[in-house]
Amino acid sequence: MVTAPARQGFSRPAARAWTCPPAPPGVAAFHRTLPGHAPTPLVELPSLAAELGVRRLFVKDESSRLGLPAFKILGASWGICRALRDRYVLPDASLGRLRECGPVRLVTATDGNHGRAVAEMARLLGAPADVYVPYGVHPAAMAAIKAAGAGLTEVPGPYDEAVRTAAEDAAADPSALLVQDTAWSGYERVPQWIVEGYSTLFTEIDEQLAEVGAGSVGLVAVPVGVGSLAQAAVTHYRSGPTRPTVLSVEPDAAPCVLTSLHEGRPLTIETGSTAMAGLNCATPSSLAWPVLRDGLDAAVTVTDPETARAAQDLAYLGLSAGPCGAASLAGARSALASANRRDLAPEHAQTIVLLNTEGRAANPSLP
Repeated sequence: MVTAPARQGFSRPAARAWTCPPAPPGVAAFHRTLPGHAPTPLVELPSLAAELGVRRLFVKDESSRLGLPAFKILGASWGICRALRDRYVLPDASLGRLRECGPVRLVTATDGNHGRAVAEMARLLGAPADVYVPYGVHPAAMAAIKAAGAGLTEVPGPYDEAVRTAAEDAAADPSALLVQDTAWSGYERVPQWIVEGYSTLFTEIDEQLAEVGAGSVGLVAVPVGVGSLAQAAVTHYRSGPTRPTVLSVEPDAAPCVLTSLHEGRPLTIETGSTAMAGLNCATPSSLAWPVLRDGLDAAVTVTDPETARAAQDLAYLGLSAGPCGAASLAGARSALASANRRDLAPEHAQTIVLLNTEGRAANPSLP
């Protein structure tokens, strides 16, 4: 266990030249088969663009995705689809075909949004689900998971302990499917499929920017916990012609990715308390780490007061953002401060996209 260093940033412009294979085809097409699917809005905010000294600024608003207040259903749905296709040797599968498969019990650990997404997929499939949460998750967040029909167990420990407990449960039941959004040695296929599921978000951004004539994005700000969404962002933008800055934003109380980047190896750190509960992670995903190590070109940390201010500013502009979603704006403000700006992609001042990964409804503890 490593103590995180005092607040600092990270910059490596050469990472923008790194390349990797793209996400597989078919992910967005699968999502379009889910009940109620529609692309989430890409909202332009000229006042924030003026504040930050850029030409155009957009927020990808994930405060309502398939009826849930966060983006996580994109990864959970594709991960479960691919895992069931693999288990039952199906060449392809719609939601209806997956419902006809043999018995399955979905198992996961979560600090909120991912578990709610897995519970919703279990409801759509007509399957049972069991969700493990670490100590301290808000009762209303647990109630939302139960409302989808999942069993819920509170683990008397941190997030990593909840993950271990969920894995032990799944390993003891042949019908169980562990649907975890972080990876470790020996458990990497499902987390990789979950990351692939997030690719739909970035495909939508490309299409929506083109629709409004905004051109290519120059900077994308991504809230980071274990790094899975950032892995999807780096994969998307390092596998095509566009080479924006991908900016990782973490809580100053839990900068596991930034600390690992400085040390050049994945580390488990001591974390503190933060309102950004979904980003309060001690260890980078083993799948995300090589991609972030090689392809992430900028990282910052933000404080709870900074994200609270960002959430208030977004609310004034008509967007619902919880602390994790508002972290993108807080991080962009830090990265675009004059002293930090020189190492960003040359096109960063043209078009910026902030990922609002969750709405206020994902954080029932907020006043």
